[in-house]
Amino acid sequence: MIIMAPVLLILLGATEILQADLLPDDKISLLPPVNFTIKVTGLAQVLLRWEPNPDQEQRNVNLEYQVKINAPKEDDYETRITESKCVTILHKGFSASVRTILQNDHSLLASSWASAELHAPPGSPGTSVVNLTCTTNTTADNYSHLRPYQVSLHCTWLVGTDAPEDTQYFLYYRYGSWTEECQEYSKDSTGRNIACWFPRTFIHSRGRDWLAVLVNGSSKHSAIKPFDQLFALHAIDQINPPLNVTAEIEGTRLSIQWEKPVSAFPIHCFDYEVKIHNARNGYLQIEKMMTNAFISIIDDLSKYGVQVRAAVSSMCREAGLWSEWSQPIYVGKDEHKPLREWFLIVLMATICFILLILLLICRICHLWIKLFPPIPAPKSNIKDLFVTANYEKAGSVETEIEVISYIEKPGVETLEDSVF
Repeated sequence: MIIMAPVLLILLGATEILQADLLPDDKISLLPPVNFTIKVTGLAQVLLRWEPNPDQEQRNVNLEYQVKINAPKEDDYETRITESKCVTILHKGFSASVRTILQNDHSLLASSWASAELHAPPGSPGTSVVNLTCTTNTTADNYSHLRPYQVSLHCTWLVGTDAPEDTQYFLYYRYGSWTEECQEYSKDSTGRNIACWFPRTFIHSRGRDWLAVLVNGSSKHSAIKPFDQLFALHAIDQINPPLNVTAEIEGTRLSIQWEKPVSAFPIHCFDYEVKIHNARNGYLQIEKMMTNAFISIIDDLSKYGVQVRAAVSSMCREAGLWSEWSQPIYVGKDEHKPLREWFLIVLMATICFILLILLLICRICHLWIKLFPPIPAPKSNIKDLFVTANYEKAGSVETEIEVISYIEKPGVETLEDSVF
């Protein structure tokens, strides 16, 4: 036991020394990278490159680098290699920093920063274009089997507020490694370019890369400041409307079918909206679906307008713009009654309504009895017959019998006779 104790101490000491050689020392000194440069490699694209510090102490550790973009938009990421590509606008200038870092389970060690900067390109304030907007659209190319779909590009902008009258603008786009200058411009009343049209481009119809667009200019009176902008394709791609929309009515069932738009995306990559307009009552129904067919229960006495539009589903690409509505198609019967018939119906309904109101008023206020009181019926008294007969008989023998009258009062009868 006495002999084993020193041996164990020696083994423990050797293990600690070995671990110290293999694990990073918290007190290691990290030095910043050297020869940090920023190089423009394309429209809105730069390459950051640096080298490890030659004086950096080498150990059995894996050094990494932290890159920090300072302008025009802050960003922060880590890498193990000594270069990095960055896609960003450059008309405002660009600056970045890099440092050496070492991470372990307990802490993060980092060197000081090495920085580099690209200054903003020269140009007078207020001379660059403003409100630059671009849209893409896919068309079928029946002449190419390698690229059955072509993407067009259309961009518009406004002239800078302080741009001289002789300013002329020029547009370029970059997609991937391809850069192209515009050849078809639209001009304003003074002859300055304010729009550009690319009927065919090298933009991939299902691409996900950024589209970079640059507009610079020239003038004899001042330096025109360039302007660049990045566009996400899903945000500017104008989808075509669905094709061959058909609709038919069977009883009270309205069946609608269509085909997918002209697009490089397959049929399962689309969402649809169907718009049904009831021409009789103005009711508008909009339904969203993922299939290319729809059935609705309707009133078979009306006429309907049907339209469909499409958008690329989020399953295949980030959600973007909806297409325009397809051209409306109309189905059903528009059973509008003639004007004369409608007039007679409305007139009769009005007369009936007025008579009903008058009848109710008369019944409530007893106006009918007041306007048309009942006529009392004459009383039939058998005595009148005898009196009249006696009068006629007495007259024939020169004896006059006069019947004065019967005076009727409620509940009382009086007979007055005078005989001479």
